[in-house]
Amino acid sequence: MGYRGGRFSGIAFTAERTLAGWGPPFRQTSTRPGGWAEPSGTIVHGALAEAGAEWRAVLWNSVPAHPFRPGQPLTNRAPTRAEVAAGAPILDAVVALLQPRRIVAVGRIAERTLGDRAEACVRHPAQGGATAFREGVARLLG
Repeated sequence: MGYRGGRFSGIAFTAERTLAGWGPPFRQTSTRPGGWAEPSGTIVHGALAEAGAEWRAVLWNSVPAHPFRPGQPLTNRAPTRAEVAAGAPILDAVVALLQPRRIVAVGRIAERTLGDRAEACVRHPAQGGATAFREGVARLLG
């Protein structure tokens, strides 16, 4: 989870501004004027909406907590192997509970964690991956 998204919304790839656009019962949880926006989340929701899947998709992080630099809660860092391992049983439980028809991993950490349960892996939209992410989603869902 990123500090501008799931840290405050509780939902993977979803920022407070996205929730505000959905209206009640969603509301802002931070004290930031206007709430946070998350670039990756904006890309994810846009691609899902374009494919007609935004309201049919469940988003979940391999690591369901926000990894940040020590003493700097409004930063992001890659999760450690231990954090990924700690999140794996939670991910397993979510998959078992929801029994999704399709599982698409977003990024390499999710791909490794999901293993052969993932039908496909698309590029994570961060750090220059937006175009490849959009193309991957369009290919799979379009």
